[in-house]
Amino acid sequence: MAQSLKAIYRNGTFIPQTPCDLPEGVEVELIVHDPHTIPPTVTDPEERARLLKEVVESMRANPLPADAPRRFTREELHERR
Repeated sequence: MAQSLKAIYRNGTFIPQTPCDLPEGVEVELIVHDPHTIPPTVTDPEERARLLKEVVESMRANPLPADAPRRFTREELHERR
């Protein structure tokens, strides 16, 4: 059974911040999320699919020219119009 709980890392130890019902000595796997990563605000699968479709359609409507350079320069990537 998977559980999700929050913990604080202090002095080499993870201190749970939410209750957990684990037997003493059980081995767990920790996945540390980068605190600077912003989680997606859209969590509804249908809305995410709609947004992805919209992005793909926009990319198809604005393809790169056939004679485009293989790599863009910094100035080209940050071109201001």
